[in-house]
Amino acid sequence: MLLLGHRGARRYAPENTFAAFELALAHGCDGFEFDVRLTADRHCVICHDPRLAGRDIEKSRYRQLAPGTPCLPEVLEKFAARAFLDIELKVTGQEACVAAMLREHPPQRGYFVSSFLPQAIDRLSAADQSLPLGLICDSRRQLTAWPSLPIQALFLERRLVTPGIVKTLGSAGKKIFVWTVNREREMRRCADLAVDGIISDDTRLLAETLK
Repeated sequence: MLLLGHRGARRYAPENTFAAFELALAHGCDGFEFDVRLTADRHCVICHDPRLAGRDIEKSRYRQLAPGTPCLPEVLEKFAARAFLDIELKVTGQEACVAAMLREHPPQRGYFVSSFLPQAIDRLSAADQSLPLGLICDSRRQLTAWPSLPIQALFLERRLVTPGIVKTLGSAGKKIFVWTVNREREMRRCADLAVDGIISDDTRLLAETLK
């Protein structure tokens, strides 16, 4: 079972930063999840929200954003050899670029490219059928889409994870990752269900509980 930081070690460092990513690994996690958005000049920047430091990311050039905002090529260069990566695409339009970057720096400890957006998943598969893809769900309505998508994993909000769902998806050969699990009791419940990965803001507690 993989132990992953949510946007890095989000409870202990600013999210989606190199410091948060390093800390997740230092705490004993196998890797981390992070978010990717596209700027107006087509830089794949690491940020969860559509705005950064008061600027709309999709309408801004990279140089207009906060200094030091990490980009996907930098994350791959620094961590591809030593971390499992869950690369979440927040918007469409960057699928071909992301596929090309992953061919150049394939994460050696494993990875998934995941998204809430079925269109992004279809475009990723069209760009490179070898990419390991995952659908993110936080509702049962979203979960119903999984049989029609070219995915190998489901990233489920913790309240969706039941023994029945685990059995159904496992029987279909899909891996199951659970987010965002921040309490020891919930971490142990997910581990007892034999999910494939747990994603947490509290990377220290996650590693201390399950490593």
